[in-house]
Amino acid sequence: MKSHLIHHLVKSEDLNHHGTLFAGRMAEWFVEASFVAAASQYGKPEGIVCLKVHGFRFFKPVRNGSIILIDSKVVLTGRTSITVYASVVDEKTNDLLVDGFITFVSVDEAGNKVPHGLTTPEVVDAKEAEIVAQAKELK
Repeated sequence: MKSHLIHHLVKSEDLNHHGTLFAGRMAEWFVEASFVAAASQYGKPEGIVCLKVHGFRFFKPVRNGSIILIDSKVVLTGRTSITVYASVVDEKTNDLLVDGFITFVSVDEAGNKVPHGLTTPEVVDAKEAEIVAQAKELK
């Protein structure tokens, strides 16, 4: 599975009233990174739309000044769907901060679903196999 890596510096304007990363900002970055993975695999960014965000969850608070790394990868494909798994880690500590799945669909110019012709990436280890198994359980 091909990883797409994006770094972000958490700045004061990204914080909530608790002084930690605002969930809405993290969601924005998370969806963007996941879109990059799906659109890169499909090859037509204009032909991909977000269908559903699944299981987006925080494991630890993210502090001001943290540099985070979002690793997104296509883990499952259907006829028109592309499911991406993304994980967010603290670059300094490598602690898992956030993870989840997002499903995109391929569409034509009118917004109708169209087959994308992609195949599910090959699984190379037990961790990837577990992620694919989780993706298959999504509704």
